[in-house]
Amino acid sequence: MTSQAGVFRRGLGAAFDRLHPQMQRRFGVSVEGGYSCVGRGVMHEVRRGPWWTVPFLTLGTFRNIMFPESGNDIPFQIENYVYTDSLGRETVTFVRTMHLPNGRSRRFDATMIYSPDKGRVIDYLGTHQHLAVDLDLAVTDDGALRLDSGAQRFYEGPVAFRFPMISSGVARLTERFDEEKGVFVIDMQVHNRILGFLFGYRGEFTCEYPEGTDAPASVKPHREEHRE
Repeated sequence: MTSQAGVFRRGLGAAFDRLHPQMQRRFGVSVEGGYSCVGRGVMHEVRRGPWWTVPFLTLGTFRNIMFPESGNDIPFQIENYVYTDSLGRETVTFVRTMHLPNGRSRRFDATMIYSPDKGRVIDYLGTHQHLAVDLDLAVTDDGALRLDSGAQRFYEGPVAFRFPMISSGVARLTERFDEEKGVFVIDMQVHNRILGFLFGYRGEFTCEYPEGTDAPASVKPHREEHRE
């Protein structure tokens, strides 16, 4: 498997071929493949934890990580563009934009790379790649992709430390293709080991596959972090 095999294919290895064919197309984006994936649909439910989670979620809006609003039937788009960053790493954007009823748009920004040293996909969260998260990827029996977040490291200028999981959120994202409806179905939940449920959403969408091996500036991080 070459370095140009794609971030998700390298992360899953042989298990990639067990994904549903439509999931293989969606997550097969790569520089070598020459195309990206843009989805549009509806989040049937966006919800948050109790009132005391609001300050934590509000803080996340400053770097496009989480937000405190909730609601139903919210239009959204998900942009998975593939490109080579300034450090020479094949990178996939994972930018989700929710268009809320109050006219405001909220975003989750992430960029993913494959780390040969760690042998896994690394997810950089936020607009400045200041939080690097180890991802565990798996394929379910029905050909869906399951993504679980693991160890987290904080990088900001000269500051670098492993983020204590007791004060952080652990995410599980599951995505599958519904053949009957012809849509991708996504479900994501973030929990804290002590505080419980923090944030989550579930929805469905269809995809387009634009050609090219670059990403719009609007979805690229403001800075790139070399530390994994």
